[in-house]
This record gives sequence, C-alpha cells and structure tokens, in this order.
Amino acid sequence: MKILITGGAGFIGGNFVYYILEKYPDYGVICYDLLTYAGNMATLEEATKNSHFMFVKGDIADRTAVFALFEREQPDLVVNFAAESHVDRSISDPEIFLRTNVLGTGVLLDACRKYGGHFHQVSTDEVYGDLPLDRPDLLFTEETPLHASSPYSASKAAADLLTLAYFRTYKQPVTISRCSNNYGQFQFPEKLIPLMITRALADEPLPVYGVGANVRDWLFVGDHCRAIDEIMHRGKVGEVYNIGGNTERSNLEVVRTILRQLGKPESLIKFVQDRPGHDLRYAIDSSKICGELAWQPEMTFEVGIEQTVRWYVENSKWLRSLTM
Repeated sequence: MKILITGGAGFIGGNFVYYILEKYPDYGVICYDLLTYAGNMATLEEATKNSHFMFVKGDIADRTAVFALFEREQPDLVVNFAAESHVDRSISDPEIFLRTNVLGTGVLLDACRKYGGHFHQVSTDEVYGDLPLDRPDLLFTEETPLHASSPYSASKAAADLLTLAYFRTYKQPVTISRCSNNYGQFQFPEKLIPLMITRALADEPLPVYGVGANVRDWLFVGDHCRAIDEIMHRGKVGEVYNIGGNTERSNLEVVRTILRQLGKPESLIKFVQDRPGHDLRYAIDSSKICGELAWQPEMTFEVGIEQTVRWYVENSKWLRSLTM
C-alpha cells in the first residue's frame, strides 16, 4: 500500500504521517506539502529517517506537478489534509482559501480519476455552521445541512460537495470525514490552544474573543488519526463520517485550564472584540462512525490538554523553527 498524504508537514497531517509509519511499517508514505507558514519540516524530522517515507514539496493546486507525482508514484490512497484553515486569515484574505481548498481538491480528484486510487477528504464540522448555546441537545449529524459562516468553512464545504460530486458523476471512490476542533502536538500557534500556551509561557496577554462563551467540541489529534485510519480501510465509499471528541468546552474554560496547568494568573486574559460572524457552538454526533466502524475517542480532555501543554513546554526548539 502506498499512501499520499497532502499537507503532511502541518499539524494533523504530520501527526497522521507518524501514526501510519508506526502502525503500518510496510506502507509507503509520500508527504506532499507546499511548506507555507503552517507547514514545517521540523515536524517531519524523525519521519525523514524512515526509508518508507518520502517528502515532495509542491502545491495541490499545481495540476502539472500533481499529475507528474501521481504518474511517477501511483498512490493507492490519497488523504487530503492540505488546506488553509485559519478562520481569521480567511476573513482578511479569502482568495488563497478558494485556490487551495477548492481548486486544489479538484486537482487531486482529477489525478485520482486518471491514475486511480481512493480519495479521502479531511473536512471540518465548521461546514455545518453553528448551534445555539442554549440547546445542548442539538448536535451536528452527517445529515445536517451545510451552512458555512466564514470564507474558510465555505471553501471546505465546497470541497466536500465537489468530492461527493466526483463520486456520483465519475464513480470515483471517495470518503469524507468532518472533525471537531483538534488539539495536540505540532499545532501552529495561531489556533486557540497553542496560542494561549505560547503566550502564557511568555507572560503575554491572552486575547479571548467576546466574553469567551463560544463552545467547541475538542478532539485529541491521536484519536482523529485513528478515526481516519478506520474510515480509509473500512469506511463505505461515498459516505461522510463525523468525528467528535465528546468534549464540549467554552473558549474561556479552555484558557483557564491552560493557565492552571502552567501556574499562570487569570489576569493575563484580555477580552477583545469578537470575530465577525463568530460561530457560537460546535457539537458533533459521532454515532455513525462509532456504530459502523467501532471507533471511540480514547483521550479525555483533562489528560490530553495536560499532555499538550507539556509538549509545548518541552519543545521550544520546534517553536523556534516556525515562521511566525
């Protein structure tokens, strides 16, 4: 088996590279990444020592380069992590999100059509929009209508629809996973948890949107990797699978937890003007993947956040390697 992992120098993709190399030592793993600000070769330092791993620098929206890679390597499976993913950046500059997340996905699908291989699209619960804070009974299911709020989530929703259209129109084998907010090692510190950790370590103010009431379901990245593994090996072609951590926390709760872990005062918290169109609450119903593929999240938030904070404290060298 030969797997092409796009965006494998990023946060979730990098964790998935290590997961596959460890669990399937006979698989060939090709990482294809443009190495934008969020992609970092330092993340793959140990992977490059593995003879079954290959890194290729490139852009998924570059049709010539992608087709040449497919023709040369003939991957059996493509797992697409490559994406612009920060909501704030999508609000200030939507164009790159459309190019990478939509056009890039289309290029990969065309390459799979021509050269063969199963295509797995890694998506997000943000395509569903948001849920009210006062209705804890409501959850996103795979049947929830898409209702994107930001240019980022709109670009991911478009990529999902394109993926499903290739399945229906061309019979291209595809699957899609939509996950809740991930956390863990190797996450670029523009996202909430690593941003708060790094700023707290430096005794800098911790910016929290609004009053910090927005709620997210948190999924440990290792649990996410296991779920994608199950889907790509045993999932039903043409299906969407939601992946959640069953761990809802408000942003303020998360920030306070990090401060307690680091022994820092809550006086570092600074409430700032809310993000335009800020989604209120995300909550995933994972019953489909749990029932069909026997997957369950294993990491509790309490243990996972402790491990994550410790990793950032102990890996200052990795942090210094980033282009901030």
